[in-house]
Amino acid sequence: MRALRIVAAAATAAALAGCAPEAPEGGALTVYAAASVAPAMEEIAAAFEERHPDVDVRPVVSDGSQVLATQLEEGARADVFASADEATMARVAPLIHDPVVFATNTLVLAVPSGNPAGVRALDDLARPGTTVVLCAPEVPCGAASARLLDAAGVAVEPASLEQNVGGVVTKIAVGEADAGLVYRTDALRGDVVAIEADGADEVVNRYPIAVLRAAPNPEAAREFAEFAAGPEGRAILAELGFGAP
Repeated sequence: MRALRIVAAAATAAALAGCAPEAPEGGALTVYAAASVAPAMEEIAAAFEERHPDVDVRPVVSDGSQVLATQLEEGARADVFASADEATMARVAPLIHDPVVFATNTLVLAVPSGNPAGVRALDDLARPGTTVVLCAPEVPCGAASARLLDAAGVAVEPASLEQNVGGVVTKIAVGEADAGLVYRTDALRGDVVAIEADGADEVVNRYPIAVLRAAPNPEAAREFAEFAAGPEGRAILAELGFGAP
């Protein structure tokens, strides 16, 4: 990830920070983003940089939403947090201004190229001899996977539980697993094959973005969050497979 330079013009940001807008000063901007949305945030930052050249956006810090939330709770300094679900954002509610949902995502079955295990549906994940990898239940993609499997009445014993969706994609892509559940967006950009999962449209992750109350660069943070949640940010998200709120 490369350093970007951005400055934000004054704009209304009450929905994101609850106070009157001001012209941001120069400086560094640190964005924490869930692993599944981090590539999109990099592109949004690049687009933002083209318009505003006076604030440095450090490389986006990405990991599982729960990992990032823990870091924030332990005092990590950041300006903006984009989570893969509302539950994780609610966990850090004392640390943030009002969040805004800026994207949605759904799950798909992911299999390696060629689908050697012949996985076609959720039921196949419970088939004896099928090696399945899932996100850990405490992270958003894992919680969504659990809801989808429970609704389908499918009991799965995963071979491993990953702390972010990227770990699931990697193990499937290299053939360490026959199948797993990942976000549609990760399947699109990963070296895996996506298969529609019945009921997935009923399990939708809503991605909120918020400015930290202790943001070192609050004005630029408000502008960046507003840009990500606005028309240009959503256009980038749509190109990468995210849904609109």
